[in-house]
Amino acid sequence: MKRILITGANGQLGQAILEQSKNYKEIECFFVTRNELDITNEDLVKNYFQDNTFDFVVNCAAYTVVDKAEDYPDEAFLVNAKATEFLAKATNEHNIPFIHISTDYVFDGNDSQPRIETDETNPIGVYGQTKLDGEKLATENNFRTIIIRTAWVYSRFGNNFVKTMLKLFKERDSLGVVNDQIGSPTNAINLADAILTIVMKDEPLFGIYNYSNEGECSWFDFANKIKEFSGLSVQINPVDSAAFPTKAKRPAYSLLDKTKIKTVYEVNVPNWEDSLKEEMKHIQ
Repeated sequence: MKRILITGANGQLGQAILEQSKNYKEIECFFVTRNELDITNEDLVKNYFQDNTFDFVVNCAAYTVVDKAEDYPDEAFLVNAKATEFLAKATNEHNIPFIHISTDYVFDGNDSQPRIETDETNPIGVYGQTKLDGEKLATENNFRTIIIRTAWVYSRFGNNFVKTMLKLFKERDSLGVVNDQIGSPTNAINLADAILTIVMKDEPLFGIYNYSNEGECSWFDFANKIKEFSGLSVQINPVDSAAFPTKAKRPAYSLLDKTKIKTVYEVNVPNWEDSLKEEMKHIQ
């Protein structure tokens, strides 16, 4: 029986791992929120790992409010970078493999080819920079680190684009959705399964991996599929990003190449449309 610690228990991914872990009899998962373990406090992290033993640690905790990060860069850095460093040091001291969840925002989004793990990073905002800082601090402090970069995460849990669209569809006759940002949605349930597949391996191969669902779309395309699968009636209009100015700039192209994780870990990567259709049965 493998003992797995998951931080960020209240987030979308933490809750998705909780749901999917029920299918893995060889794994015993322990979920902690910030109230149960404040990972921004180095002494608390040290003490926690002195008192508890684990075979794997998965860090799902993150500061993800992209625009707010521009106003509170120190807070974003504390959660996304320093807390990751504290976890990496503690897991390294106890010889524990460490999985850290990162983001497509480490790239600037200016290219038009799916990003591979070795591509040059170039964050265009505080959120992306602090997540990249977290990646570096994780790998510098624990060589047994696996970084998983993901994008456009949604699920039946928490707040996300799918739930926002469903709410707006019921409140409005029409709405505009950005059509000049390209990526692939990620069902947190699928990502959770990928993570659990990795922790089941006896000899994990450490390094950086990408994971999102297969295929590509714009947010406008995404919204239209949500409309189709929901059966709701609403007019969705394509608009440029300039119509929705935000404090933080978003990457225009966020597609991630999943070849490495499929090859190394043989994980299942469903098409985003198929996965969305299945997840919406739970969301609705």
